[in-house]
Amino acid sequence: MTEHPHVSREPFTGVQIRVGVMGSAGEPLEPTVASLCRGLGRAIAERGCCLLTGACPGLPHEAVLGAKEVGGHVVGISPASSLREHVEAFDSPYREYDVLIFTGLGLMGRELVNIRSSDIVVVMGGRSGTLGEFAIAYEEGKLIGVLTGTGGITDALRVVEASLRKATGAEVMYDAEPSQLVDRLLGRYRSQDYVCPCRPGGQQGKRR
Repeated sequence: MTEHPHVSREPFTGVQIRVGVMGSAGEPLEPTVASLCRGLGRAIAERGCCLLTGACPGLPHEAVLGAKEVGGHVVGISPASSLREHVEAFDSPYREYDVLIFTGLGLMGRELVNIRSSDIVVVMGGRSGTLGEFAIAYEEGKLIGVLTGTGGITDALRVVEASLRKATGAEVMYDAEPSQLVDRLLGRYRSQDYVCPCRPGGQQGKRR
């Protein structure tokens, strides 16, 4: 079978690079913010990466819709234990996903799965749940992008990051332009001096 020419693969494992998109599921969507989120999803898909979300409505779903507009591959990590619970209890979308993984861990429990399943994490908008995902990603030493101009906790993350004062290996990039942010993140991820925490010799497990 011939591989799609635009699939971006993780250099160590050879699997498709997974970009996790984290953001508010419940805030009212402003048209300008929704447009930025869709642009982020398109940029991720156009660069051959898999888009991963918490399979929720709101800002992450806008990114999903953007990725599907250009034929992207999308994975959802659901807090539910079944499709029925996913739809009825969590009121979450499912039709746009290529893969849905049912964790049964609830909203907070699946956050750890979201982050650990992502090679790169992008944060947009958001409230306390998104802040929690940022904190997990930072603690896990991930490469993190912040899509500025999307409101919520992204307005405060520069100050939060500056106050952490903990060398976890995490790197954080800020940008208001979705395509530029994705390009910068992928450029860093592929650079020879980037130490990925998930690979042998990475930072994970060495900093405590």
